[in-house]
Amino acid sequence: MKRFLRLTLEEKMILGYMPVILVTIFIAAISLQGLQELDKINKNILKSDTVLVQLADRMVDNLLAQEAYGRRFLILQSQEMQEMFWQRGQDFKTLIARVHELPEQRSIPIARLASLHDEFEEIYKQEFSAAAKHSQIHEAESDDFMKGKLDEIIALIQTLEKTAATNQQQKMLKFGSVSIHIFRTTLMLSGLAILLGFGAIAVISRSVSKSIKQLKQATEIVSQGKFTHLAAIESQDEFGELAKAFNYMTHRLGRLEELHIDSNPLTRLPGGVAIENILKKRLESGAYLAFCMMDLDNFKSFNDRYGYAKGNEVIRATADLIRDAVAKYGTDDDFVGHIGGDDFAVIVKPANYKKICETIVREFDLKVLSFYRPEDKIRGYIEGVTRQGLKVRFPLMSISIAVVTNEHVRKMNHIEVAEIAAELKEHAKSQPGSVYVVNRRGERTEHVTREPVFVPKVIK
Repeated sequence: MKRFLRLTLEEKMILGYMPVILVTIFIAAISLQGLQELDKINKNILKSDTVLVQLADRMVDNLLAQEAYGRRFLILQSQEMQEMFWQRGQDFKTLIARVHELPEQRSIPIARLASLHDEFEEIYKQEFSAAAKHSQIHEAESDDFMKGKLDEIIALIQTLEKTAATNQQQKMLKFGSVSIHIFRTTLMLSGLAILLGFGAIAVISRSVSKSIKQLKQATEIVSQGKFTHLAAIESQDEFGELAKAFNYMTHRLGRLEELHIDSNPLTRLPGGVAIENILKKRLESGAYLAFCMMDLDNFKSFNDRYGYAKGNEVIRATADLIRDAVAKYGTDDDFVGHIGGDDFAVIVKPANYKKICETIVREFDLKVLSFYRPEDKIRGYIEGVTRQGLKVRFPLMSISIAVVTNEHVRKMNHIEVAEIAAELKEHAKSQPGSVYVVNRRGERTEHVTREPVFVPKVIK
């Protein structure tokens, strides 16, 4: 059964119909053998029995004609009658020779028949000689003797004819018996082939139907939002491959739903709930990671001056360059989320955060200038008014990144990581320009006493 489950649908179909094919071949072989036997019987009837009956009839006719010519000669003394007598005798011998050539002539008394005919001719030969010498002939005695010999030959020929007819009848009966046997055997084997065919179709159909039913049930369950359900199909055929693809799709749908259940409508990135769940699961699994919290500096002042529409463009552009950096230097398992507003979060492998953060800082500083008016770019700041009515200068926007890794620390939970990242981000925001700051050890107590590592980026 395990081997059967590993077969493809095509192989199962071939295997299922193999008994039918074999039975069909057997039927053809049996039928061919039977037809050969019938042909043999038919040829035997036509070439032996039928011919023997015909030859027997001709021998009787020939013998009676010969006897008639002999008697006419004795009466008329015509030389022509004598010649016809011997010609008929030669024809009779030719017929005996033909009987001797028949396929089945072992049971035919050919020698006896030829001997009797020779005796018959010898009697007439003596009579012909006596007639030529004008000797006295005892007609009554001679007639009785010739008539007795003639009757004996005809009786023997009729026996041959009856034997041939009997043989012919027996062979016809055998012909019918063989035909019925072939018909019954073919009918029985055909029925067996049909049963095997239905059995094969039933087994294959049941397997296909069961797989389709399981996939249908799994689809209905998954459509209700239960993405943990898997289609349990044991076969390794096309339906097994389809089930694997279906389960993978279900897993991906579950992950996408988890990621996008609270996705940000502006960037379509997973929101705070998804970020928290992903960070929690990966920490609980013992995976090494780098949690990067990102915040835009001076975004509020830009939003106040240029309006929320321009501010939304900056948010979308920032999300795009973060995605591009992670896609270029990260892995498929890396995660990009949008906490809200101008705050983002990225979860990557510890070995990749440096290139990703450097790329984000560099690309942001280049990209952000395109959102400012020429005069603001030249000055390097924008002017604004506080709630108290005081004029202040706000630097151009920059990005601050706080990086927390768990490579060399005791096990941390997601709350501790988020708190360390928040404190570290405040330190990053206190630095001028776009920077990323790394807490390599992650312990809060050591973070307070130890200067975090940071890389400042100068705005051009």
